[in-house]
Amino acid sequence: MKIWVDADACPVVLKDILCRAAERTGIQITFVANQFIRLPPSRYIKFIQVGRGFDVADNEIVKRVDTGDLVITGDIPLAAEVIEKGSYALNHRGELYTANNIKECLNMRDFMDTLRSSGVETGGPAALSQSDRQAFANQLDKFLSK
Repeated sequence: MKIWVDADACPVVLKDILCRAAERTGIQITFVANQFIRLPPSRYIKFIQVGRGFDVADNEIVKRVDTGDLVITGDIPLAAEVIEKGSYALNHRGELYTANNIKECLNMRDFMDTLRSSGVETGGPAALSQSDRQAFANQLDKFLSK
């Protein structure tokens, strides 16, 4: 099992949690982004820099992910693609996407997108709170202990 991180939009605090988890568990974590990101030196932490463009990092993750891998992303369509390949996805607030809940999440995302495009002010997501960070760390630990 490997962990793949959609790193372009991943909050720094979560990158730190992931890097500590890699060292603690010995599980390989690969960060994929279209710009350089600073990561600590480790034999368990890898970085792939892809070209700029829409969904380039997402496509690279989908291409490389294997059954049973975990993808860290806030991108619900990417989560749906990796779940289709037999992988799992965890968002930045600690919600684990699975085959059982991804369709509902996609429907809600599409609904909110429709509202925004019709001019309804929906506001953006709230800033990542301490409880969100804790939920992420707890769900990651729970997943890794399986």
